Amino acid sequence: MESQFYQINILKLLLKWKIHLTVIVVAAVILAAIFSGPAFITPKFESFAIVYPANIAPYSDESETEQMLQILQSRDIRDSVIKKFNLAGHYKIDSSYKYFYTTLIYEYSQNVSINKTPYEGIRIEVLDKNPQIACDMVNAIIDFYNKKVRVLHEEKFGEVVKMYERAIAKKKEYLDSLENRFYELSTQYGLLDYGNQSREIARGYLRTIDGSGTPNINTKEVLRLKENIEKKGGEFILIQTLLSNEAIKFADLKRDYEIAYMDFDRKYTYANIITKPYAADKKAFPVRWLIVVISALASFFITFIVILIIENYKGMAKGS
Repeated sequence: MESQFYQINILKLLLKWKIHLTVIVVAAVILAAIFSGPAFITPKFESFAIVYPANIAPYSDESETEQMLQILQSRDIRDSVIKKFNLAGHYKIDSSYKYFYTTLIYEYSQNVSINKTPYEGIRIEVLDKNPQIACDMVNAIIDFYNKKVRVLHEEKFGEVVKMYERAIAKKKEYLDSLENRFYELSTQYGLLDYGNQSREIARGYLRTIDGSGTPNINTKEVLRLKENIEKKGGEFILIQTLLSNEAIKFADLKRDYEIAYMDFDRKYTYANIITKPYAADKKAFPVRWLIVVISALASFFITFIVILIIENYKGMAKGS
């Protein structure tokens, strides 16, 4: 037998059951209004901030915004916020409960939302029964983010600074050894200026000082200095050249070290706050009128489906 379900006149059906439908929908509205009230559902206030990354460089293929999002969602920041605001007590979670930490993280995730905006910014949103705490939590997340990035930068730039410190210490040790040898050549062998001394020795040796042979030349000293230059002149020139070159390299290292130390010691912030959070004066959850409307529609459709089933069953019973 062909089903009678689709032959039922819906308008007549609504008129026939109008009292039942009205009573059920009105009851659903009243109950929804009651159970969506503060006595049953704790009102929550929303606070949010829109931020953009600043003073950071991306890792690999990720953008600065993606890097910021990863850090904001890190366990370190989450645990720091939980500890600062004692969220276990605030959310009334028993620490002796078997799944205490899992429950705490779940509650945190239900109340804290951190997501990208369509314009490559980050929206940090917090819901809480206390509007001021919601606002403070947003600010705390941004503050912990700045501290986290600063620690990461200090770790990396600290490695660079230590590398330069080791290089400078090694270069200084080498320069000291060159200077010590230069001092020995100067004091023990009388070598001070190879070019000028060589010219003077040549003039003294050839007795051409003052343009003429003169008996006042200290021949013994000339010969001694000549012998010293012949023995140590090459080493003296090498030491002198190395000292000049190494002094330049040492100055370059010092300059690079100072730049690295400035990066290490900088006290930047790493978030540009476009929209600052504030303590809301109106609750964001629950949306009471929406709950009432959904409850009314749901009760109407469920009741109507039940009526259709009943009427269809009656029609099938009569037909048989």
